[in-house]
Amino acid sequence: MAEHTYDYDVIVLGSGPGGYVAAIRAAQLGLKTAIVERENMGGVCLNWGCIPKKALLHNAEVLETVRDEAKEFGITFDNLQVDFSSATKRSLGIVQKQTKGVSFLMRKNKIDVLEGHGSFVDAHTLKVTPSEINPEAPEKSVSAANIIIATGGRARGLPGVEFDGERVLHYRHAIRPEEQPKSMAVIGAGAIGMELGYFYSTYGTELTVIEMMDRVLPNEEPEVSDEVQKSFKKKGINILTGTMTEKVEVTDEGVTLSVKNVADGSTQSINAEKVLIAINIVPNTETVGLVEAGVEADARGFVQVDEVMRTNVPHIYAIGDCTGKLALAHVASAMAIVAAETIGGVETIPIPDEKYKFMPRCTYCKPEVASLGMTEAQAKEAGYELNIGKFPYLPNGKSQALNAKSGFVKLIADAKYGEILGAHIVGPQATELLPEISLAQFMEITPAEIARTVHAHPTLSEIIMEAAHGVEGHPIHL
Repeated sequence: MAEHTYDYDVIVLGSGPGGYVAAIRAAQLGLKTAIVERENMGGVCLNWGCIPKKALLHNAEVLETVRDEAKEFGITFDNLQVDFSSATKRSLGIVQKQTKGVSFLMRKNKIDVLEGHGSFVDAHTLKVTPSEINPEAPEKSVSAANIIIATGGRARGLPGVEFDGERVLHYRHAIRPEEQPKSMAVIGAGAIGMELGYFYSTYGTELTVIEMMDRVLPNEEPEVSDEVQKSFKKKGINILTGTMTEKVEVTDEGVTLSVKNVADGSTQSINAEKVLIAINIVPNTETVGLVEAGVEADARGFVQVDEVMRTNVPHIYAIGDCTGKLALAHVASAMAIVAAETIGGVETIPIPDEKYKFMPRCTYCKPEVASLGMTEAQAKEAGYELNIGKFPYLPNGKSQALNAKSGFVKLIADAKYGEILGAHIVGPQATELLPEISLAQFMEITPAEIARTVHAHPTLSEIIMEAAHGVEGHPIHL
């Protein structure tokens, strides 16, 4: 029997940081590749998430430095003018450059870009139809020997509460504000809520953050959460932890939230011009034809994959947020390379479930937060005997030069073998410091070896070295 001929070796459904990376790696391996995108190249990360948000946050950091710290640097001025709209314009300019860059990479690697909404007809065939963003896209049917699902996720709402983009917002609305609200409530004190909350608050929006768990950034080390919460309160932000949002009512003036304290059952009302709901995501899988393809998903719609991103259908793979593993852009990119290399038949590095906890986790508010692995409590619960090193920013010379007065690095290691079990950083450039520890953990480098690695002076990276010395019981500058 003649072998079946397909239009492509690989079709990638979705062009976010998972999808476009998978397409590029597949093309590099000599596979004829296409990518399907219903909106904009680069997906949520480049257009609505990571990139524009970091641009807004840097604007806020510059404003905070100029407004609140200038005198400490010997700089004084009169009549400071702040244009809120130019922050959005700047972020959009960066987005356009980045998305053009992704389109260039598609051309460079000879990847066909199919505009429109893709859905399975059967396990090897996709129907591509016009979408809201691409209404002129021609309808077509394409087939592939292998298909990678990279459709991402979207904001999860509260039951009975509709996003209207005017009063009730999700991250897409909040990332491209037309005007600055005088007041805002943020439901959810995870990374998105804290990052966007910091941006709006720095520009002068009266902010209330509501979190059902007992602390902000509830997945982080408690000491880190405390540091961030203390900083936010110092900025005048109202923080309500251990508080459940029971009702959101849109009024003529804005929104009224009914909230309840989880511990004592007391209730209160919060009025704000707008509310941002930042509680979690749901996968974009309900309209891609998983049933037609025979692909299994869990009750929430997340596609189930193995350590090389293969679904229950051997030639169909899934990566990124739609798998429910860890909804971070860099995780999607890592999964993408594994999937493409598996399809291409070359050696790869699988990602079993236990490895996701060691993926870098970053929150870009001020102070920044970066972490990987387990918290101290989680490591103890897992039965490890621990050695812990903690070193503050303040004694570090570069930190003082940057006017950084708070923050710390905490390393958690297995006392028996020296394996790094967790790393937690809060303070300036925390997200830039984490990769050293990420590499060390991946390569099974111990804190003792980090401590004996010569770090340039003066640098913030010396705080990592000092924390590593601390794990060994002999911090030098503390």
